[in-house]
Amino acid sequence: MSAVPDNSARIARMRLLLEQAFAPSTLEIRDDSHLHAGHAGAASGAGHFHLRIRAAAFAGQAPLARHRAVYRVLDTLMGADIHALSIDAAAPESST
Repeated sequence: MSAVPDNSARIARMRLLLEQAFAPSTLEIRDDSHLHAGHAGAASGAGHFHLRIRAAAFAGQAPLARHRAVYRVLDTLMGADIHALSIDAAAPESST
């Protein structure tokens, strides 16, 4: 089984970019890389993450638009630092 890299620096970069772009009221980033150790697509060391974000910037946006906004902000990290990203994005008052 492959060793799972320490992704704390990646998470810090993700957090900084997301905070600057959206000023979220809630921002949780969970590292799920350990669940995918040895996964062929992540052999380069890129991580698997789950993101829960609540931000006023998402008000009135459809789920696909919210996901696209997050991917735009994290674009420079996709591929090299992020292999897979599960996104739960909504406006603060929303339950979804």
